[in-house]
Amino acid sequence: MIYFVRHGEAEAGWGTAPDPGLSALGLRQAEAVAQQLGQQPVNQILVSPMRRCQETSRPFATESGLKVATEPAVSEIPTPEGLDDRVVWLRGFMAGTWDAAPAVVADWRDTLIGKLASIEDQTVVFSHFIAINTIVGHLTGSDLVTSFTPGHCSVTKLERENDVLRVVETGSEAATKVL
Repeated sequence: MIYFVRHGEAEAGWGTAPDPGLSALGLRQAEAVAQQLGQQPVNQILVSPMRRCQETSRPFATESGLKVATEPAVSEIPTPEGLDDRVVWLRGFMAGTWDAAPAVVADWRDTLIGKLASIEDQTVVFSHFIAINTIVGHLTGSDLVTSFTPGHCSVTKLERENDVLRVVETGSEAATKVL
């Protein structure tokens, strides 16, 4: 099993801070998901380099005794150059399909999907809304940028059978807007 965990609630949105840490609620969510994951056989932790993912992974790393490996391929979707407002662009992009992806975003997606093939079983990956959607869409054959709305610290489970990954369960869905 491979577990993709969306980070906890951030203390600020992308419209106000490029790399926010976790809010007080986000820290509690990280503790709760650490307890949930503590019941699973896990051998490895991969984490986006973004602060909110790093901070979300810490309680589980402490509980499990595993070292955290930072993995840039599971990071946040990049912002195309020349945009005045990332939030406006991202809202529109999230409502569409991957054929509208700018080159930098298409390259990011290809790198993420390429990395997915090499992630070992019994790994927890702390990542982001769009990254998790990218993986779920890829594995289910959907071209939608947003296949579902994973809530903060939701856990999406993937299973490998005969070298083929499949989505076993998507994480709990967010009750509020993402941005």
